[in-house]
Amino acid sequence: MYTIENHNKEDIVITGCGVTSAGSQGKKQFTSVLLNGKNNFGVMARPGRQKDSSYIGAEIPSLVYPEHISKKTIRTASFSGKAAMVTIDEAWNEAKLNLVDSERIGLIIGGSNFQQRELMTKYEKYYGNTYFIPPTYALSYMDSDVCGFCTEQYGINGLAYTVGGASASGQVAILQAIQAVQSGQVDVCIALGALMDLSYLECQAFRSLGAMGTELYKEEPERSSRPFDRDRDGFIFGESCGAVVIEKLNTAIERHLKPYASITGWSMVIDGNRNPNPSYDGEVRAIKEALQKADLEPGAIDYINPHGTGSIIGDETEIRAIHACKLNHAFINATKSVIGHGLSAAGTVEVIATLMQMKEGRLHPTRNLENPIDSTLNWVRQESIPHCIQNAINISIGFGGVNTALCLQRIQ
Repeated sequence: MYTIENHNKEDIVITGCGVTSAGSQGKKQFTSVLLNGKNNFGVMARPGRQKDSSYIGAEIPSLVYPEHISKKTIRTASFSGKAAMVTIDEAWNEAKLNLVDSERIGLIIGGSNFQQRELMTKYEKYYGNTYFIPPTYALSYMDSDVCGFCTEQYGINGLAYTVGGASASGQVAILQAIQAVQSGQVDVCIALGALMDLSYLECQAFRSLGAMGTELYKEEPERSSRPFDRDRDGFIFGESCGAVVIEKLNTAIERHLKPYASITGWSMVIDGNRNPNPSYDGEVRAIKEALQKADLEPGAIDYINPHGTGSIIGDETEIRAIHACKLNHAFINATKSVIGHGLSAAGTVEVIATLMQMKEGRLHPTRNLENPIDSTLNWVRQESIPHCIQNAINISIGFGGVNTALCLQRIQ
């Protein structure tokens, strides 16, 4: 078993986490929501989300801001920026990043075009009065503004940029953070899965594409998000944001930190198309490459956190890939069944969900998994169950042929 005493100082580890989702802010609330299968699904009410529509989703009721952030700063931030700030704050404090040279800290934000609702409300407010639009809009319409906002607040002077990988963006940010640390660009790197702030235009486009769930469960929204169930009809959006701190074990030990887990293997492969449909071959390649890098046989994986959106085609393709990679013995649940699909944030938030389950020694339920499309897999269904995760694999898939996988190993 992997222990700190029997460590490799070059191992990549996660030393801090921050998370915000519908119904929770912070790891403690988030873990409770997951393990108890709580939900916050309903007809979304945030301004700019609906237009003669009733899209179902899960929204964050409110944010609690750190005392060191001024009210003026909060007023000038976009909703995605505010979520990033409070989420990074939790990870920053846990990893004691105030003890790290600011020039050796990096920030990589996963997501692109993630402030669409914010932009839509600006368009509608200033339509016909363009001369009155605030000059700061020249900055704020770009996603990189969230990088600038967060690096200014936390004094990050290493590197900072955004990366896009559609719904795999959060995990792509983690992979980029690993590379930044391994290459020596920085000693510590924060990977943030940005809050995707959808407007009614994106909601309608997703629905027209057949990706987002319909109004089938309008009267019972708590039943709407149902990955891997035969009665699924698409993903259900859920606001979320997650941050993880990536570094080598030796720098973590210097700050007397006990890491959550070691990242033993990872992979990103591309299908070579711009389509929204998943690729069986791409998913298989990503999983196998991650296992190979981790030097793990499939049998060593005892928990899978899948992409699991509730997509008609996507869920079936992912199950085929899991069987092909000989992972059908491992426990599996779907985090999106509880908190919804965070899109750009999903890959990071679901890594945090894995870490929290690893820490608690319990696996969260898969809500609404009443009639699985494959009953042979080792599902965690309506109730949480005890299980001590040793080796986990997280899978993320994105439109445009993006396939990623990440292996996490428990540290005793």
